[in-house]
Amino acid sequence: MKIDLRYFASIREALGPGESFEAESGVLTLGVLRELLIARGGRHAEVLAHGRALRAAIDQQMVVDEATPIADGAEVAFFPPVTGG
Repeated sequence: MKIDLRYFASIREALGPGESFEAESGVLTLGVLRELLIARGGRHAEVLAHGRALRAAIDQQMVVDEATPIADGAEVAFFPPVTGG
């Protein structure tokens, strides 16, 4: 399963504009994806940590529930709760 990740604002400053992510086949949710990224350690663990306020969108639709499933080929964006622009 391949997912395109996009990062915005302070998350982009820490991790770059985005990356491709390959996950094993099966059910992948937003919460599981976040856990997998945190498990990478380093900047991913720091920026995406559970104690930090974070918003997400899947295919340009805001997501509130971390149990939301992610389909193969989806675009997932992470950004802080307030962004300027």
